[in-house]
Amino acid sequence: MSVSPSSPSTPHSNSAAEDSARLVCSVIVPVYNHWGLVPELLERLQAQTFPQESFEVLLVDNGSTDYEPPQSLSANVRVLNCDTPGSYAARNVGIEAAAGDWLAFTDADCRPDSRWLAAMLDRAQQEGKRALLAGAVEMYTESARPNAYEIYDLIRGIPQAHYVRLGYAATANLLVSRTVLEELSGFDAMRYSGGDADFCRRAVSQGHPLRYVSEAVVYHPARQSWAEVVSKARRIKGGQLLSGSMRTRAYWALRTLMPPIHLYYRYVMAGQYSLRYRVIALAVQSRLWGHEIREIPRLLLPSSRGERQ
Repeated sequence: MSVSPSSPSTPHSNSAAEDSARLVCSVIVPVYNHWGLVPELLERLQAQTFPQESFEVLLVDNGSTDYEPPQSLSANVRVLNCDTPGSYAARNVGIEAAAGDWLAFTDADCRPDSRWLAAMLDRAQQEGKRALLAGAVEMYTESARPNAYEIYDLIRGIPQAHYVRLGYAATANLLVSRTVLEELSGFDAMRYSGGDADFCRRAVSQGHPLRYVSEAVVYHPARQSWAEVVSKARRIKGGQLLSGSMRTRAYWALRTLMPPIHLYYRYVMAGQYSLRYRVIALAVQSRLWGHEIREIPRLLLPSSRGERQ
């Protein structure tokens, strides 16, 4: 069924309202110039063992300059528009439009395992609606001989279990009840990065448990170029230096100036990878650290605050 883009000002269509009584979950995916990746994501979601009639998929376009959504969408897929820059603003539009009691978050470049939703929602029944559930994110590459940047991204990855131990999680694989999202007023729409950590920490501080669900897996492709690695680092650094209190910003600026010893240690201890891979990861991280230091003055210039990170 073909679905026309919906306006954020009228997020609930009649069909969504009619379906709300039976929808268990809404999957929310912000999309910014990654529409070419969406068909494979939708294939993975259509292959879920969880019943299709029990969940919907909300694709939220975030002002893409290359806007090419699939011409034909399944009955449980809708496209929404968000004119405010930033993936967290887009996720908030999805939250407002969602008809499910549980809201699952992932990204356009992620590839959920077929049991992703079933595993998440099984655990949700055990934990109750106050809990936040963070699933595993496993990096992969299809290259027989991955380059230095793929190797770096494979080793650095998105260590969700580690994040959960620190009290936050990545929205590449996160499930939250509507009750909790409404209580906390969703994500901080002013952030371009770090909004997931901010949301989780606010939730944990209000007494909501954060649980890791190892059996609920999404796969994420390793970045293949220096430009892609730098783009992510710049986005993260922008979120650290341009959000929060002055004390928090000063902390991140000072921390950026210090060698990333914690990352070096993690790469050295990644015994599942060869020594060659670990040395490459250390080298790329060192180069990236230098780039992050040079980003500090650029990010703190007033003229940079309006840029999309």
